[in-house]
Amino acid sequence: MRSCVEIKKDFPIFENTDVAYLDSSATTQKPKCVIKAMENFYSQYNANPHRGAYELSADATRLYEEAREKTAKFINAKSVEEIIFTKNATESLNLIAYSYGLENLKKDDGVVLSIMEHHSNLVPWQIATKKTGSKLEYMYIDENYEIPEAEIRRKITDKTKVVGITHASNVLGTINDVKKIAKIAHEKGAIVVVDATQSIQHRKIDVQDIDADFLVFSGHKMLGPTGIGVLYGKKELLEKLNPFLMGGNMIEYVYEQEVSFAELPSKFEAGTSNVAGAVGLATAIDYIEKLGYENIQKIEREIVDYAKEELAKLDFVETYYTPNKENHSSVISFNIKGIHPHDLATVLDNEGVAVRAGHHCAQPLVRFLKLPATCRASFYIYNTKEDVDRLIEGLKKAKEIFNKYIK
Repeated sequence: MRSCVEIKKDFPIFENTDVAYLDSSATTQKPKCVIKAMENFYSQYNANPHRGAYELSADATRLYEEAREKTAKFINAKSVEEIIFTKNATESLNLIAYSYGLENLKKDDGVVLSIMEHHSNLVPWQIATKKTGSKLEYMYIDENYEIPEAEIRRKITDKTKVVGITHASNVLGTINDVKKIAKIAHEKGAIVVVDATQSIQHRKIDVQDIDADFLVFSGHKMLGPTGIGVLYGKKELLEKLNPFLMGGNMIEYVYEQEVSFAELPSKFEAGTSNVAGAVGLATAIDYIEKLGYENIQKIEREIVDYAKEELAKLDFVETYYTPNKENHSSVISFNIKGIHPHDLATVLDNEGVAVRAGHHCAQPLVRFLKLPATCRASFYIYNTKEDVDRLIEGLKKAKEIFNKYIK
């Protein structure tokens, strides 16, 4: 098994920048193979796919559709037609809320989300429920930052039509049992939307096993480029939906007053496709599969456990994550009492440590926790114990700097 020190050499940014990068939940760094694959596409195969009757366009089409096939296999979709390429997970979630939510929700129907949802899986459902007269409810977490099963069963009722759930919280790192939640939802006749944006880079996802109706993720959070996202949907659901965006490529026939749409998956892919992004995503999938999820989790667990141990030695630091080790990913949110997270992050940046500070696009959760914001360290396969040590030293320095202001 390759060590995190060896893996780090695959990422050119660490050759060019002296930084302890602890913000992989926001975006992961890119390995050389992904960068090279995209450069190779633009150098040798760049053309508009699905349009040109010439060899270069055929090559671009082949690469784009090969990326779709690889993505379908990666998450064990039944068919390549169930894979829709989007701009990112945010666009995927908006597509579901507008194309499915607005067309299927009725007055007094229910939409149930967890309080942990990213704004991208929350605000679109706020809008959809307000427009349809349906009701939006939340499943809340307990003192261990987890959703109790009793809370799940209490909130998902016969009136519930949609359940939206993040597989892993981008603030707390809590891993939700989406398979159990899907089972409960289906027993009540609801469909399940799984946001796998914070989990797919860390653990294997089988959409058939968890029985997700829809599942989304972004390429840039799993070693791929920005500008490419994935929407998985069960074919029978996607076939019934109207498109979210209109334009080229998703059209079958257009008349002056009428239009018919192309078959799946083209129906939901309006405009020129991001072929380079799809190529980059496919290469990122290759990289992850070559490393193997078992090795990825072993590397991450060692680093995260070390970070927890070192943070626990600092009595001035508050941390927010579940004590259930099996239900926790690679995210650690923390604060220093008396120091605003933005100020703390600035001091850490001056020490060459990159962390996120704020509400992490999860304001309802941070408000529920009664916190102004948090700092967040999120780890991945290229992080080393040296990165953790730099974080710890940065926290000590911040405490020293602000000590006279802390009561």
